[in-house]
This record gives sequence, C-alpha cells and structure tokens, in this order.
Amino acid sequence: MNSPIRAGVDRRTFVKALSTAGLALGTAPAAFAQAVAPRRRFAIVGTGSRHKMYQMAIETTYKEHAQLVALCDLNPGRVEVARKLSAKNGAPVPPGYAHTDFLKMIAETKPDFVIVTTVDSTHDDYIVAAMEAGCDVISEKPLTNTAEKCQRILDTTRRTGRHLRVTFNYRYSPPRTQVKDILMSGEIGDVLSVDFHWMLNTTHGADYFRRWHAHKKFSQGLMLHKASHHFDLANWWVGAMPETVWAVGKREFYTPAMAKRFGLESHHERCHTCPESAKCGFYMDLAASPELKEMYLDQEHHDGYFRDRCVFRPEIDIEDTMNVMVRYDNGVTMAYSLNAFNAWEGYTVVFNGTKGRLEHTIVESTYVNGTNTVQGGIAENGVTTRVIPLRGPPRKLEAWTGAGSHGGGDKVMLDEIFLPDAPADKYLRASNQYAGAASILIGVAANKGFATGQPVKIADLVTGLEKPAYAPMPSRTGPVPMPERARTRRGGA
Repeated sequence: MNSPIRAGVDRRTFVKALSTAGLALGTAPAAFAQAVAPRRRFAIVGTGSRHKMYQMAIETTYKEHAQLVALCDLNPGRVEVARKLSAKNGAPVPPGYAHTDFLKMIAETKPDFVIVTTVDSTHDDYIVAAMEAGCDVISEKPLTNTAEKCQRILDTTRRTGRHLRVTFNYRYSPPRTQVKDILMSGEIGDVLSVDFHWMLNTTHGADYFRRWHAHKKFSQGLMLHKASHHFDLANWWVGAMPETVWAVGKREFYTPAMAKRFGLESHHERCHTCPESAKCGFYMDLAASPELKEMYLDQEHHDGYFRDRCVFRPEIDIEDTMNVMVRYDNGVTMAYSLNAFNAWEGYTVVFNGTKGRLEHTIVESTYVNGTNTVQGGIAENGVTTRVIPLRGPPRKLEAWTGAGSHGGGDKVMLDEIFLPDAPADKYLRASNQYAGAASILIGVAANKGFATGQPVKIADLVTGLEKPAYAPMPSRTGPVPMPERARTRRGGA
C-alpha cells in the first residue's frame, strides 16, 4: 500500500487506539526520565524530515534548557533513525513509540510540550489528544487542513485552556520582518491592496507531486500545505483577518499528457523502478542520497510509502496553478497566485498604500526535502526591497539579513521557543491557534472555490474564530498628507 498511513491502520483505528495501551520501542522510559536534568520536556510525533530541525535544536543548541523525552511515528524504522541521531548528538536516547501508543507515551514520559510534525491530515488528532492529556502543543504548519478539523482544534483549545503554537518561521526571517517594520512605520500609509505571487521551481515544486502531498486526502493540496505559509505572512503583514475568498485552480503541468509531450512513452509508478529514468529530467535517485536512502528507501518495508513517485501519474489530484482573491476585514484586498512549475523559486509582493508603494522580491535557493539543501534559503543578492512614494523617486533599502533556513527565520523562531527568557517582540511574530486557523481557512475557502466557482465567506467555515494579536498598524482614518503636485512638461504629453 503506497500510503503514509501504515497498511491496516486507518484513521478510525488510530483514534480508537489513542485510548489503549501498547508497547513502547527502545529503552525504558522511567529509567530515561531519571537520567536527565529538570529542563522543559518535549516529545515529537512524526519523525520524517521536518522533525529534524526540532530534534537538533533540543539536543544541541538548547540542550541546557530543553530535553527530548520521546519520539513517536507510524514507521518504526524512522523512529530508530531519529533515536540514532540522538546518540550521534551525544544526547540521552529517548524511547520510541508507535503512533497507536501516543497516549501511553504522554503518560510514561510526561512531556510539557508535544511537537507535531506528522502528515497534515493527522495534525488535529495529535493536537487534540495532547491538549486533552494536559500538554501544550507546538505544531508545524499548516495547523490542519479542513474546516471541521480546525473547529475541533479551536474547541479543544478553548475547553482545555492549553497553549497551542503554530510555527510560521517566515515571520521571523529578517527581510520579511523588515517588510512588516516598513508597513508599521506608516511610510506608505494605509495598505489598500496587495499583489502577492509565489513561484515554486521544477525542483522544489515537483517534489510535492512525488510525495504524500500529491493526494488531497492527506494534504488538501498546495493551498493548505504550502500556501498557508504565504497566507499567514499576508495576514500578519497587513494585520487583518480574511473575510471572503474567490479562487480558481487547475493541474496542467504534472500530468500524463505532459510526460508524453516531454518525449516519454508514459508515466510510471516511481523513479526507483522507472524504465525511462535516463530520459526524465524529473528523475530522483533515492539511493544516491544517504539522507533520503536512510529515511525513506530503507524504511519502505515498514509502511509501503514511496518517496519518489512519478510526478506525471494520473491519480494526482492536487492543483499546480492557483489564483486567489481575498478581502480582509479592514478593507484590504489581495490578489495571490501560486505556481508549482516555474523557472525560478521565490516570490514578489507589492503593497499599495495611501502614501506610496512597497515592492519586495526574494529569490530562494534550490531545495529538496530531506537532503542537505537549505529550506527557504535566499539566493545570493536575492532580496530586493524598495519604497516608492506617490510622487517622487523610489528608495531602495538594504535588506535585513540572517543565516540559515527560511532566510534566517528558523534560528530566531527557535530562540523564542526554547530559550527561557526570550526578549519581547514588537512585531508579535509568535502565532497561536487563531492565526493558524486564519491562514488555513483561506486555503479551505480556495479549495471550495475551485470546486464551486463561488465566493466563500470565512465566517461560514468555523465558529469562535478570534482575531490574533497583531502589531499596531497605521490608522486608517487619520489625515493623509497631500502629495506634491504632479510636474508636467510644456508642449508635450
């Protein structure tokens, strides 16, 4: 069974199993708990490639303040890979648990926080179970991927009083924070409209069509898995909540017909066994990458998950071309697009204000999930930011810089998560359940728009959605300076 869910274990079985006991993998948790110092305790559920950032942070950079007390996944092979990483880090090796033993893991290892880095479609199960068991939760984006699951999380957070954080690391990237700083300063006045266009190239973009993301039953498409990052940036930048969404989407590039147009005889099941691999520019060699081989190819016998499926196979049901319009509660309108087969990776965003215009572009470096490439890394000289007054010459700004993944944002965000005395943040970059919900509900609404061709109101999707704390923005009712009179030349247009 080529699925990220282990054969024979469906969602109903998983939820039922959360209330039963099972066997933990590895060392005895009681003995492990006695061997560590009293630091904040973290457990991670989901040991695919994304979890590694958190494990490395806990066991290296922040080891004086945090400890990893448990690992949990549906694939026991990947759990063991993560436990070996602990040994390599010189850290105590935490016990590993099957995903059906999630509640047993919490009862035995007593984490303060559960970090959720599983397949998007299961985030709600782990978030809800962890909060009901008395834990705070840190979740990878997206918070979840349907309105029903979002409602379940909002209701549980309110009922339990537990804290939920969604890790939107792009907020912390210095050049994106710089954009927020300019908007907060009022230099371009009140933002009236936004044009935001994100491009995924045919390395990173294609990779979503190989993996579990290519099926809406797991990811709900790139409107949720990828664009929730972008929608959160937009919501945070303008300091507003989305109200209404219009959208159209299609898949025209990653198709069987395009495989033939590229000169292939047909699509195939996967790269590892592809008879036309020598001819295909989208071929991925899992065996050639030590990281991908250990994490995926060597673990296939546990759950049947293929990391390298053909990007042209007909059963893919997500879009590769998406266009969205959003109207916000403060009157701002946004035109957004996401393209997954572009010639370059990155984005361009424009804010049109009552006093001028802010233009901001970032070109990102090539990235492949699970390899040593840097996720969200910025290409050399890849940031361009300028402010243009209504009448007057443009001002080009020197970009704020940072090092590492997501344009330097991961390090800043991890400091805030794991340091006991993180400094106050005037940009209010930490994101709670309401910000997480606001971002995914644009994607949920977009998917509904794809299917119906009709506008979708966010208020019709969930109840109890509150506006998160956003940093103060310029007044939308105060006086605006009159622009200089336009200069015209005599005798000409």
